Amino acid sequence: MSLDPAETNPDHYRVIFENERVRVLEYVDEPGTLTTPHAHPDSVMYTLSSFRRRIVQGDAQREVDLQAGTVGWIPAQQHHGENIGETPSHAIFVELKDGTAPTAEGEIGPRL
Repeated sequence: MSLDPAETNPDHYRVIFENERVRVLEYVDEPGTLTTPHAHPDSVMYTLSSFRRRIVQGDAQREVDLQAGTVGWIPAQQHHGENIGETPSHAIFVELKDGTAPTAEGEIGPRL
């Protein structure tokens, strides 16, 4: 089973650029949207809108409230998320292709 977010959640993740070093994803959703489990390698996230999300990884969860224009490092991880705010989410993810694989034991959500 693939955990590629562009395959598990194609209504929300779209590949907008890819080469041998990086893959760039655009993410969009509406309030109340819940994604299915998926994985990201080490990534940089840039938020294009302000939004509030719950990130769930196994039995752990974290809520994040992000402002438009936030840039942050996201370590490799597997999770699912939910838009728990009142605004749509819109973000860009630059995924690094350096061989770092996500783990179920990794950190939850963005480290900003």
